[in-house]
Amino acid sequence: MTDTTDTTATPVTAEGEVRMLIDGQLVTAEGDRRFDNLNPATEEVLGQAADASAADMDRAIAAARRAFDETTWSTDHALRQRCLRQLHDAIVSEQELFRSELVAEVGTPVLVTYMAQLDAPLQDGLLWPAAMIDRFEWERTLPDSEPFGMPTSSRVVKEAAGVVGAIIPWNYPFEILINKLGQALAAGNTMVIKPAPDTPWNATRIGRLIAEQTDIPAGVVNVVPSSDHLIGEQLVTDPRVDLISFTGSTATGKRIMAAGAPTMKRLFLELGGKSASILLDDADLESSMAMVGFLCMHAGQGCAMQTRILIPRSRYAEAVELAKASFETVAYGDPTDPGTIQGPQISAKQRERVLGYIDQGVAEGARLVTGGKRPAHLPKGFYVEPTLFADVDNGMTIAQEEIFGPVLCLIPFTDDDDAVRIANESIYGLSGGVTSADDERALAVARRIRTGTVSVNGGVFYGADTPFGGYKSSGIGRQNGIEGFEQYTETKTISVGR
Repeated sequence: MTDTTDTTATPVTAEGEVRMLIDGQLVTAEGDRRFDNLNPATEEVLGQAADASAADMDRAIAAARRAFDETTWSTDHALRQRCLRQLHDAIVSEQELFRSELVAEVGTPVLVTYMAQLDAPLQDGLLWPAAMIDRFEWERTLPDSEPFGMPTSSRVVKEAAGVVGAIIPWNYPFEILINKLGQALAAGNTMVIKPAPDTPWNATRIGRLIAEQTDIPAGVVNVVPSSDHLIGEQLVTDPRVDLISFTGSTATGKRIMAAGAPTMKRLFLELGGKSASILLDDADLESSMAMVGFLCMHAGQGCAMQTRILIPRSRYAEAVELAKASFETVAYGDPTDPGTIQGPQISAKQRERVLGYIDQGVAEGARLVTGGKRPAHLPKGFYVEPTLFADVDNGMTIAQEEIFGPVLCLIPFTDDDDAVRIANESIYGLSGGVTSADDERALAVARRIRTGTVSVNGGVFYGADTPFGGYKSSGIGRQNGIEGFEQYTETKTISVGR
């Protein structure tokens, strides 16, 4: 899809969809309960969203179960393909309203909506899975065999997993929702979607478009916002839900694993990260360090952000000064300004969390090079200054825990082996990067990093065909790609005697 929108235009605040989608109907919550949707850049109330109760969630789960068990959705490939393409077209028809809404409720800079917040996932997040319905190997035949002397013909069949509970985070809500929705529906599942209470409107807008502009049958998709996180936990504990697709913190992912164990819930968990970028001693240091300020994009609220930069000791002092210059030129503030790359943190709670980590970094002996405070010129909004730490030991809290803010750690290393050791010295394994003048050397280092994705010399791992996920405490399973598609399926072996 080619975008011709004028990126210099200030987006107009959209009117959010208050209602939720349950069993094909746009409805209010039980007792017409609602909660406020807050603009993190202004601290003003944008409007409201339906505040679902336990009874509302129960109705949604029942609808998804019935739609899976009693309709042809899971077996009708042509219908699923048509519906996904209808939904894509419907979203495109309101693309600029989505853009305005995301800037308002997420606090994302409008610039980022032309990338991963909106335009990039919209380009193929529904269309690639729709095309995969025709390409996927739904059935394969095994060679005839005679186990135990019994002549047998066997086939392996892929089927939809069932009812998927999708729990969406607030940092890239549209991007993550659309990638869960496309793959789960294409594989034949039905869904109950629980958006983050911080960012409900993009999900409820999609719910309205499903109801009004697609042939998706009633109950196949349900969108249930709530201010109560325990409402989302119903998806995890209810035996009618077959699979949980969750993106969020590692701590919450662990709770989901524990809560889902009694019902043997299948899980896709895309969790936290503390990714390292390694600049080898032959890298172009000046151009590399000029780009480190982009760590502050969307206020550092991204799980794959490379928040540890590993630098050769022989070039460390120079690198610190270059990084300082980059951080001091970061454009931060009003997310509706097309020149802004860093907006606010999502909430006051998140801002205080980030500031707490900064204080801890100073207390543990890291050198605060620049930033570290609430900006005095932005009295409204949940802002934190772009913050750079030097002289960071990899054992420090700020080097080991996910901060989810505009905070970068510079860590020295002695040689390639030391760099790999430091990069892997983490409970996480989501992403990383290697920069070198020699591609083969960089690739050799990249292969030794225990992460699910690695960028070599600026390569970008992104797209509906590209598996994304992590090792270790960064999660289980993959978003997107064939691997992501398959995780929404079950495998059945059928053997016929002959």
